[in-house]
Amino acid sequence: MGVKSITNLLLLGLAVLSLVSRGTAQAEDIAVVVSSNNPATNLSPGDLRKIFAGEKRSWPGGQPIQLVTRGSGCPERVVLLKLLGMSEGEYKMYWTAQVFRGEADAEPLIVPSVGMQKEALRLFPWAISLVNVGDVKSGMKVIKIDGRMPGASGYPLH
Repeated sequence: MGVKSITNLLLLGLAVLSLVSRGTAQAEDIAVVVSSNNPATNLSPGDLRKIFAGEKRSWPGGQPIQLVTRGSGCPERVVLLKLLGMSEGEYKMYWTAQVFRGEADAEPLIVPSVGMQKEALRLFPWAISLVNVGDVKSGMKVIKIDGRMPGASGYPLH
């Protein structure tokens, strides 16, 4: 095999790898979802962080925000911890302290599956959750982050 053939083969491999990794990055984006009846359409990364840290407890209309999260080890949980800049242990201690001080009634609702996330959004019309973009179901409304939807260039949650 000549140098030109090897070079062409390497270039082809890099092109395929680029396409595969680009598709994987979009599939791994984590969407912010609310009930389809929630009027929210866009959040800043700062507001999203405040919501999931329990610092912002109500929507602009005054409705209480219900946090719905996935358990440890899920990609959504990894993104949540990254957003908050906490480890799993720090996150648990943070919410225990919030409840102990009376700053929160309870820790966020933890659900084991996407189906239960969908059900929680139905039961709690002012809930918010993080879900892998490939798992978004009907009844889940995807919220833009800084004007960007999952899969868009510059989308921050993946």
